[in-house]
Amino acid sequence: MRSVDEQLARVLAAAVRPSPVRVAISEAQGLLCAEDVVAERALPGFDQAAVDGYAARSVDVQQAAEEPITMPVVGEIVAGSRQPRRLQPGQLVRVNTGAPLPTLADAVVPLDYTDEHPAKVTVNRSVPSAAFVRREGEDVQTGDVAVRRGAVIGAAQVGLLAAVGRNKVLVHPRPRVSIISVGEELVDIDRTPGGGQVYDVNTYALAAAARDAGAEVTRVGIVSAETRRLHEVVEGRLLLSEVVVIVGGVGGTVGKDVRATLAELGDIDMTRVAIHPGSTQGFGRLGPDRVPTFLLPGNPVSALVVFEVLVRPLIRAALGKSNPYRRVINAELLSPVSSTKGRRGYLRGQLLRDRGSEQYLVQPVGAGGSHLLASLAEANCLIVVDEDVTDLTAGEEVQVSFLAQRA
Repeated sequence: MRSVDEQLARVLAAAVRPSPVRVAISEAQGLLCAEDVVAERALPGFDQAAVDGYAARSVDVQQAAEEPITMPVVGEIVAGSRQPRRLQPGQLVRVNTGAPLPTLADAVVPLDYTDEHPAKVTVNRSVPSAAFVRREGEDVQTGDVAVRRGAVIGAAQVGLLAAVGRNKVLVHPRPRVSIISVGEELVDIDRTPGGGQVYDVNTYALAAAARDAGAEVTRVGIVSAETRRLHEVVEGRLLLSEVVVIVGGVGGTVGKDVRATLAELGDIDMTRVAIHPGSTQGFGRLGPDRVPTFLLPGNPVSALVVFEVLVRPLIRAALGKSNPYRRVINAELLSPVSSTKGRRGYLRGQLLRDRGSEQYLVQPVGAGGSHLLASLAEANCLIVVDEDVTDLTAGEEVQVSFLAQRA
């Protein structure tokens, strides 16, 4: 039986990062930047008012520190104005936030520092040079790297790209993941199951998990285990995917047929991994491009747990993440748990935090069995139990792996 760490090392060694592509900045959020974006213009591009007020020479309003002074207002500049204006000594120009400063102005007197008279303004407080002014290039200078290669593009990075005039950016794209279900007992959710039939839960659940990991997902749905049809579908998806996930058909006669079909397309290693749930599984690299391909157990909870532990890190690595793993913390166990001997257990739990001590606490859920999907839906973490541990009591410290954030 192979350890989880050994299997994970095999999986991550097969990670395929798609070639960078240039996309509109509106489509780049959440992706890794694949280039150093050099600013071709300064930001701001000109000296501008940071507040509504009066553009002034700071030397002309120094006296206001001791007593109010009155100065003439010789015009107004609004944001977006392209008309150049020169400020003469002893004068003020009304400016709006974002408006370009007139020549010779080196400060802005906020409205609150004045009586706001439309023609002759009384200034009650002085301002130093550069006060309430956004200087040209103070955010980004021409030639500066605005967004660095390897940075995750979030809202601020999208805004910065727009601010330096970039409408497209080179990124590492989302890996394409195809999800396929195999099983004669399966029907899609738009049909009513007959005797012995069940809904295809797995392609919907795993497609959601893959999207959460950052992938571009194709939910292929249910495919017959008949050799020719399965071969045709999988072969087609290998040409269009960086990862293929086939769920169901790991055991019995159907499993034998599925494995034989996949073996025609490349190397698929069926093994038992020391993990609970989901020990029986397969992994290989199929097709001419040796695409990482998983064969997961058909039980929805087992499939989701194996996906979380093995497939998700592969997707994150393919995205270029330096750390493809979920956050792991220590927490105090609130109830006893049992795990299978010789396998690393991934047990469902609800992570809490004590308001007084700020200590993390975890309550196990789903004690009725590893097959219970409803309890996984209630979980916000997985309790990780080492292979050599079978029983843990309340009060013991355990490792906990976060799942997706819940609202």
